[in-house]
Order: sequence, then structure tokens, then C-alpha cells
Amino acid sequence: MFRRSTVAVTALAVLATTATACSSGFDKNKNGPEQDNGKKQSLRVLIATSGDAETKAVKKATAAWEKKSGHKVTVQLAKDMDQQLAQAFAGNRPPDAFYVNSDQFANYAKGGSLYAYGDKIPDAKDFAPQLRKAFTYNGKLVCLPKDSSTLGLAVDTKKWKEAGLTSKDYPTTWDELEKTADKLTTGKTTGLVTTNEYQRLGVFMKQAGGWITNADESKMTADSEENAKGLQFARKLLRSGSMKFAKQVDTGWAGEALGKGKAAMIIEGNWLAGAMKQDFPDVDYKILPLPAGPAGKGTLAFSNCWGVAKESTHHEAAVELVRHLTSKKEQLASSDAIGVMPSRESIMKTFAEEHPESKAWVEGNSYAQSPVTVPGFTKVLDQFNADLQSLRTGSPSDILSTLQRNGEQAIKKGD
Repeated sequence: MFRRSTVAVTALAVLATTATACSSGFDKNKNGPEQDNGKKQSLRVLIATSGDAETKAVKKATAAWEKKSGHKVTVQLAKDMDQQLAQAFAGNRPPDAFYVNSDQFANYAKGGSLYAYGDKIPDAKDFAPQLRKAFTYNGKLVCLPKDSSTLGLAVDTKKWKEAGLTSKDYPTTWDELEKTADKLTTGKTTGLVTTNEYQRLGVFMKQAGGWITNADESKMTADSEENAKGLQFARKLLRSGSMKFAKQVDTGWAGEALGKGKAAMIIEGNWLAGAMKQDFPDVDYKILPLPAGPAGKGTLAFSNCWGVAKESTHHEAAVELVRHLTSKKEQLASSDAIGVMPSRESIMKTFAEEHPESKAWVEGNSYAQSPVTVPGFTKVLDQFNADLQSLRTGSPSDILSTLQRNGEQAIKKGD
């Protein structure tokens, strides 16, 4: 999940890249390790859980498959998914199935760590096209997206009313967002809180008409006037004090700031629903579409896929488990427990009807921008996120120039 900050430690990114680069040499032959086709197999599954709700949902789903298949599944919780996967691949002991973050997917795919099973799934086209694209490498759908999330504007309805605001005041433009954030900033409450990373601040770049790369991720477009305009607007809010980063209000992520009353508005995704239900059930909030910028509406889309290790000796069983976990029934159950949206298009309408509170997140699917998935790009984005920490006092143009230069080198190496 993307509940908490996704800023990675550069050293871990290097470790992950090294491990995946080595993993392609694991095979003794082109067909991979000898497969276990027994009736009773033991599979290990590694997940990066957002909390108790997600952990329980995954364990319940795997338990149902155990009963149906006769196989055994051990669910392990990762404290640091990137580090643990990198070490597991390097040590030739990867889990059989695991979450793969869209930011890291290309690294693992290029390194040969993933078993490409996606094109063998009969109903693969039921998964949203933009999600399939995010987990496709060299023309092959490598793994199935387990869910989807977009970003929205969450507002504390109590603080909203206390400020004398009504539904007519919901911000739909940058100007309105700026005025509303300023009005809601009072005492120990900050009008708008988010995290200092491109996975949140990137919405302003998108709303201004820019993005990090072109559509097919073959060319960097970071140092554009549009992207500068987006970050300049974010810097303006930061300098006014009406927007702060989560750590500036002594919280780990924006959802915690909302739950503890330190934020009146936050920019977050669907995982917020499960977290608020679990940690702050008494806080009333509403999800709105993110206000439009000069180029119109813009939000970001996120997902994990269910990766299967190329070095696993349980390919067939692991794929069957993944098919169970991504079935319509299990995806809707997961949505109820966690708040994320299904990755299957055929049940999105059902999800929307059952979760009207998620309407803004659902609508964002039609215009959401997916993360950059260029191999070796992780370190580039880590540096970008590090630079964004000083956005309030820094130069958006300088930050974007560094991103442009680093990104061009990464794309060149990936060719």
C-alpha cells in the first residue's frame, strides 16, 4: 500500500538494483528451477501491509484458497519490502508470491526476478488498461495488478463547518484551494497537509499540464514551464504556511495529521479509508476531487501487482493463488476491508455503488497519471523526493533541471 511515505533510502535502491541484476543468472537452464507439481505444496507470500485491516484481509483470502486447493500458505509481513525482496533475490530464497510496487516493478522485471505469467491468464483484459500497462515489460504482461488507488482531497467536515464553510465552498480550482487552505489554517491546525514526495506533489505538475516523462516514457519532460508552474504553486502554499508536510506537524503521514486534527485537508488515496476506520473511527471526513489547475483536472494512480518469483518452484500453484486473490469476489472483499479500488473493470461499478463515499477516487480513474516505470529510475525519483523536501526555500526550476538530467541518464542506460 501507499499509505505512508514511499520515499526510499538510496542505499536500498542500489541494493535492489544489484540483486535484480544478479538474479537473471540464477537459472541453470532457460526453463528455470524444477517445478513442484505435488498435491500439497507450501507457499510463502510476502506483503507490505498498511495495517491490521489489510493483514487480516490477505490472511482470510489465503486461508480460503488453502481450504480449496489443499496447499499451505504462510503470509509474511515485510518491514521494508524493497530491502527484504532484494536480499531474498540475492540469496536465491525469494518468496513465491509478493507485492511489487509499480515504482520498483521495472527494476525486478529487467533483472529477471519475475516469472511472467500475466499473458497466461484467460481474463487478463478485465484488468484496467492503464494498470496492465504499468506491469508490462518488453511487451509481456508480467503480473496481475492487485488493486488500484487514486489521490483525492480529504476534508475534515467538523473543521470545515467550524470555519463557516459549506458544500458550496468545496475548492474546484487552485485559487479556491489556496483561499480555503488559508481560511482553515488556525491555531494548531494547518489548512492542507501532504507528504514531501512526487507521489503527492506531482498532482500539481499534472494539473499544470506537465509530467516527468512523455507518454511512452522514452523521453524526459521534467524541465518544462508547466512542471515549474505546478511546483511554484505548491511552494507558494508552503511559504504562506497554509500547506505543510506531514513531518512538519509531527506526523508520519497525512492521514495521521487528519486523524489527530492537525490538518483540515489532506491529499491522499483510497488506503486512507481503511486506515481512518482502524485508527481514527470517530473523525468525520469527506473525499473530494482534487481541484483543477491551469490545464484541468489531474490526479495520480497507484497499484501493486502480485509478483511470482522466477526462482519459485511453485509457479503453477502461485499463479492459481494469485488468480484467487484477484478474483472478483476477493477484490470486492478487499475493497470493503481496506478501501482500495478493484483493478478489474467489470466490478468497478459495483464498488462505486457499494462505496459512494469513494466517488471522487473512482472518478479520478478516468484521468489519472500512472507512476514512472523506467528500469533504474528509482534512484532518480529518490533524489527528486529528497530535493522536494526543500521546495519551500528552493528553486522549482533547479529541482526540475536536476530531475531532467538524472532522468535522461537513466533512460539512456535503460535503452
